[in-house]
Amino acid sequence: MSFDWMKIVYALLTLFIVVNYGMIITAIFQKIGARIGRRYGIPVWQNYADLIKNYGLRSSITHGTMFYLGPVFRLTGGVGLLLFIPVIYGSEIFSNFSFAGDLILILYFVFFGTLGMALGAAESGHPYSAIGITRGLSQVTASELPFALAVFAIALQYQTLSVTEIVAAQQGGYLNWTLFTNPLAVMAAMLSFLGSMMRPPFDVVLAPQEIPIGPPTEYHSSYLALMQTNRMIFPIAKIAVYVCLFFGGAVSWPIFFLKVFLIYFVSVFVGVVFPRFRVEQSIRWFLIWGVPIGILAILVA
Repeated sequence: MSFDWMKIVYALLTLFIVVNYGMIITAIFQKIGARIGRRYGIPVWQNYADLIKNYGLRSSITHGTMFYLGPVFRLTGGVGLLLFIPVIYGSEIFSNFSFAGDLILILYFVFFGTLGMALGAAESGHPYSAIGITRGLSQVTASELPFALAVFAIALQYQTLSVTEIVAAQQGGYLNWTLFTNPLAVMAAMLSFLGSMMRPPFDVVLAPQEIPIGPPTEYHSSYLALMQTNRMIFPIAKIAVYVCLFFGGAVSWPIFFLKVFLIYFVSVFVGVVFPRFRVEQSIRWFLIWGVPIGILAILVA
């Protein structure tokens, strides 16, 4: 069986489109949050300027091999997640490397980057790195539990582990979307989505309003640029999974852009309305609300 090398070209094209859309939409949402707080906010092109600056810097500081592999693993998780999603349903060009059973691989990639960053932080030598790792992994694990239960529910519902087949089962009208055929699974997944986006009220691990500490401070130059690049890719890739599994997929780029914008806006709206949770509060919130709804979704399926 010969390998179609054009798939690599098409995958890189998908990556190029998603990176640029991620940089633009991230800046737009930052500006929306700033305007709500009666501030002006960053210009739309700010993310481009930051990436160009950081990729142009070099560092002679070393903390060990694994410390610098952390951002690489983080970016690998986002890129790998995107490349195994059939972004545009029915398109040979933008179906990427999707295959039968790719749903299991996607679940792995969702968590891969977080584990990589935990390994990197462990070698930073910072006295509080262990505390940060514990807080971060605890919250991420709790937030991913409802999503995993929702995925199991729709796998039972559609009797397949193929993302393409799940999207195909939702064609023929919006009433065929998982949103309407299994609303409990979608509810559990959306509760998980709020936590996985690391936006308020679930961003206390990053503590953006506190004394600067953690990965954005410890990493610098091109290593920070890798993390910034993943920050543009991973949210869009994660939302692309939601579009495919719960909202009927996308048959064209305009539809994809619209659905991603609307789903992303849910986390932005919640972030500007509700105050931040402490780590133990957020974990308790996911276990009390998200996990039981996910279990109910499985029972219904």
